[in-house]
Amino acid sequence: MKKSLIAAFGAALLIAGCDTPAKLISVPVENVDQLPVKIADLDEEQLKEWPGKDIKEDTIPGMSVEKTYAELIKGQGSSVIVAVIDSGVDIEHEDLEGVIWTNEDEIPGNGIDDDKNGYIDDIHGWNFLGDIVAEQLEKARIVQAYDAQFKGKTLDQIPSAQKELFETYTKAKAEVEKERDELQQQVTQYEGLMAAVKTAHTEVSQKLNKEDYSAEELAALPAETQMEQRNKAILTQMLTYADTIPEFMEMLTEQLESMQERLNTNYNLNANYRSVLGDDLNDLKDTNYGNNNVIGPDPEAALHGTHVAGIIAAERNNGIGMNGVANNAKIMVVRAVPDGDEYDKDIALAIRYAVDNGAKVINTSFGKYFATHPEWVYDAIKYAAKKDVLIVNAAGNESIDLDGDDTVYPNDQLDNVTEFADNVITVGALNYKYSGKLVASFSNYGKSNVDVFAPGVKIWSTVPGNEYEFLQGTSMAAPNVAGVAAMLRSYYPQFSAAQIKQIIMQSGVTSNIQVSAGGDAEVVKPFSALSKSGEMVNMYNAFKMAELSTKK
Repeated sequence: MKKSLIAAFGAALLIAGCDTPAKLISVPVENVDQLPVKIADLDEEQLKEWPGKDIKEDTIPGMSVEKTYAELIKGQGSSVIVAVIDSGVDIEHEDLEGVIWTNEDEIPGNGIDDDKNGYIDDIHGWNFLGDIVAEQLEKARIVQAYDAQFKGKTLDQIPSAQKELFETYTKAKAEVEKERDELQQQVTQYEGLMAAVKTAHTEVSQKLNKEDYSAEELAALPAETQMEQRNKAILTQMLTYADTIPEFMEMLTEQLESMQERLNTNYNLNANYRSVLGDDLNDLKDTNYGNNNVIGPDPEAALHGTHVAGIIAAERNNGIGMNGVANNAKIMVVRAVPDGDEYDKDIALAIRYAVDNGAKVINTSFGKYFATHPEWVYDAIKYAAKKDVLIVNAAGNESIDLDGDDTVYPNDQLDNVTEFADNVITVGALNYKYSGKLVASFSNYGKSNVDVFAPGVKIWSTVPGNEYEFLQGTSMAAPNVAGVAAMLRSYYPQFSAAQIKQIIMQSGVTSNIQVSAGGDAEVVKPFSALSKSGEMVNMYNAFKMAELSTKK
């Protein structure tokens, strides 16, 4: 069955405040099922640009961004503030410094809350984490908080009023112990591998009289004893992961350090990193904490947020780096996501800060599966809805069906079915190949809990220190959609946040191509069955639909 790219206009015309258009306009593609499957790999330059490509013209499932700029965008829209709630942003990056929001009502450096918004010298946003970089996972914090109360008890020993909390504690404890043990086993395995590689490398480098030998040089080296053969086999395999053994050992060392850091921080049941902030974690009204250093204490720790910001709004056509989706966005930086799990208090206050200071779009590329005060975040989402602010949310990277038993926070569905707000759009990640692997293997999905899909694999964007990298995740898919939303709010300011959400959901590209869900080759479903809209976000069609919906 064919479906128009300007999808379901009967529903679209329910957009409040828009007059019924005189007639529907034709669009380039009704359905992309008949397009050829994209088999060939993209080269690096093509990968850098794939999110902006057009699926009909390029057979690459991008958002038709460049086509939109070339054919539809006329004149200069209004400036739109997009809040990036994340790990911090390098506001001095060469491709971002011109698009960072500045609070004109605040006088820099005078130590006074000039605009009376409760935050002193918040020139480019606010840092709710202060100097915190690494943090525990929420499940570890739950175990730490309730271990003394519940440890060793069974459900029948727990008062009725605490049974739900006990079950949460029990689930959290089981996951923490399982994941911590698995991570420790990985560390032990990697340490063993490192020892074996070092031994083999010492022997071979002495024989070849060089450290940076090639795979060809290693292959030509005689191996007479069993030990020499073993060493050669180990090194040969490692050279499939790196050009040289020293390079491989450096990579392995970084991986080991990362895993050890996760053990020491994310799963630490004795830490209290929060204490340095001096706030009452359980008092939402205690807002006197944090600082205005929106990059954070460690610029490298702002990698995630900087990448997200670049996807949304990196300066376009300036001859450097890359082009963000939006040309009229100003990035408000709200640092609230540590290396670990975010606190519900910080997220609730971050959303409210963004809303109160003029953001029209908020990007939330983070998530967790346990929450201590989810109601605070729910109330903040409702507050954003009341104030006409759109929240673009990442679906998560666990390869699971969110319509099942797992609840990811933040979300807009209290019972995992019924939405309590109309201003949240949840985004899954697309691969760059229009094929059975169209949905990223890591991406969560769900006919009820995921709204749309957008590019999220090998996304080129800004990172701290005037650098650029490929990263991937639904964290990258969400800002692609946030960029589209910002453009719609820029050129069609008459539409509300809820209307912009519906335009994005109803104007995408649809396909019934059979795809692997959650990266599992055994779970194959039509692409259209993996999200509420069944669609890939398409900026070109969104602009067409918005324009059509404004006509008399």
